[in-house]
Amino acid sequence: MTVLPGQAAAAADDAAAAPADPLVLAASWLPSAEDVPGPTMTLSTVGLDGYPSARTVLLSRFDGHRLHFHTDRRSRKAAELAALPRAAVTLVWPEAARQLVVVGDVAPVTDAEARAAYVARTRYLQVLAWVNDHEAAADTPARRRELWAAFEHERVGADLEPPATWAGYAVTPVRMLFWRGATDAASNRLAYERHDDGSWSQESWPG
Repeated sequence: MTVLPGQAAAAADDAAAAPADPLVLAASWLPSAEDVPGPTMTLSTVGLDGYPSARTVLLSRFDGHRLHFHTDRRSRKAAELAALPRAAVTLVWPEAARQLVVVGDVAPVTDAEARAAYVARTRYLQVLAWVNDHEAAADTPARRRELWAAFEHERVGADLEPPATWAGYAVTPVRMLFWRGATDAASNRLAYERHDDGSWSQESWPG
């Protein structure tokens, strides 16, 4: 990652001021709950074949405790999470020389939370949730454009509700790694581990 001038001192200051609760630090790095949807992040799950499975999704929301994301109930990641509800998410800010990796347990969000996330999506992403299925994916580009145009024509000017296939999940962290770059020293990772009583331990790892 490229580190901009002045970031080395900032990284040192960050490390010295690291809070005991990593969720406090995460809140200073992540967008607020009002800034939805948030940045993209890499979601990694365990595939049904036992191999790692990764893809890019939107961070729908950070509620101060969990990281939310949404997908189609028919998707591969939904099946993987049903089999093993654990995941890792990775967010990268190259311009700030920061990276956050969160490992945790995954659970469905409430219907109200799922709907709120859908409403906050752009019109394009709302339509995408309706028409992006396996049948359309296997069709020709021209046919996919026709299907999109037909869907929009039928609902011109209408607010969209989430389809029945819309599914929301939230990751509750058990491990959090905060990476910081530097121009005049080695990069560094601040690692937090959650214990059964809800407390956190922390230590610094090589970058």
